[in-house]
Amino acid sequence: MLLVAVIFFVLLFLNMPVAFAIGIASLFFFILDPNLPVQITAQRMVAGTQSFPLLAVPFFILAGNLMNSSGITKRLMRFANALTGHLIGSLAHVSIVLSTIMGGISGSANADAAMQSRILGPQMIAKGYSGGYSVGVIAFSSLITATIPPSIGLILYGFVGEVSIGRLFLAGIIPGILMMAFLMIVAYIIAKRRGYDQDIETKRMSFKEVLMTFKDSIWALLFPVILVVGIRFGIFTASEAGAFAVVYALVIGFLVYKELNWKTFKESISQSVTDNATILLIISASSILGFLITYDRLPQTAAEFLLGITSNPSLLLILILIFLVFAGMFIESTVLVLLLTPIFLPIVTQIGVDPVHFGILMMTIVTFGGMTPPVGVTMYTVCSLTNVSVEEYVKESLPFILGIMALIALLTFVPGIVMFLPDLFM
Repeated sequence: MLLVAVIFFVLLFLNMPVAFAIGIASLFFFILDPNLPVQITAQRMVAGTQSFPLLAVPFFILAGNLMNSSGITKRLMRFANALTGHLIGSLAHVSIVLSTIMGGISGSANADAAMQSRILGPQMIAKGYSGGYSVGVIAFSSLITATIPPSIGLILYGFVGEVSIGRLFLAGIIPGILMMAFLMIVAYIIAKRRGYDQDIETKRMSFKEVLMTFKDSIWALLFPVILVVGIRFGIFTASEAGAFAVVYALVIGFLVYKELNWKTFKESISQSVTDNATILLIISASSILGFLITYDRLPQTAAEFLLGITSNPSLLLILILIFLVFAGMFIESTVLVLLLTPIFLPIVTQIGVDPVHFGILMMTIVTFGGMTPPVGVTMYTVCSLTNVSVEEYVKESLPFILGIMALIALLTFVPGIVMFLPDLFM
């Protein structure tokens, strides 16, 4: 497996697409081991996609793209502005609140960051916010989508680790709201110190005005609630919820808001096909590696090694989380979930950590890696779309990184925060 890892990282360094890097590296193991027929690679690639729970991924991606084309985003932005537009650093708070709401629609941090970079990024910079602060807020607020249902990452984690997706969805709600609060506090402190918005009087919207924007956004806000309630009470499974989400998006777009037309519908389909092809190709290639991980007894070896370092459950969990932080800096979150869940989940379960609790921590950390150098996808996305240098972004991201680290520490040592809703309702 060491050779597989070396080949994988070399191919990544050469900028080969992740799916091909995984597939080629895995193929070398079969070539070098005469006991394994090469035909298994094709079998595993096909078998890796033959899963009912996995159907949720393409459905939710399509639903997210349809909702973004349905006028939902601008309505949610008006609602977020009504709630926070009067605060110092108003547009930063709008971005954070919008990410919290959009997490229940897009399910993707990168999609959320890209959308906000095009809409809010130029507005924030024009209002006098520094470029680094503006893109930092947008990038790190998109991290909220990692836990707010229906997070694509949580679906993949539940699929790979055979963990209840319904419990994962419920577990992600409180951490997502806490992340919003932590980021808003950081954004407010920075804006206050720099004097953003202090020379402009922004009138607080009346309760009636807030209610009007809420009413205008109600169909979008109901969406994640219907999903969680539907899964909890057995009305539909996570995969069926994805199919429901597509129908819901079509009804809202065509019949309620009437902003979805055939042109935007076809664009949403096209974008969804591209997104799904990327993710499913990675899943197919990762299935080969998943087979090799099991065949080579890597989870057992890793467990023995880590337990040899310490038998303290808290320290062991911290070591695993630190490893995930560094891994997330180099490898995309989807890949890490598919590769590392089979290795680490048996270990944390063995030391008494709930798989749902670990799933929330893992998804937060590996998605967080997309906002940090050296290869953070979300970081490069927001910087390229706003013409802000990566150096400026990194320099001004430190307060947000510290805020996220503080939240992760809180969730790690107070698991009741994560487990409260799943234990209460399921």
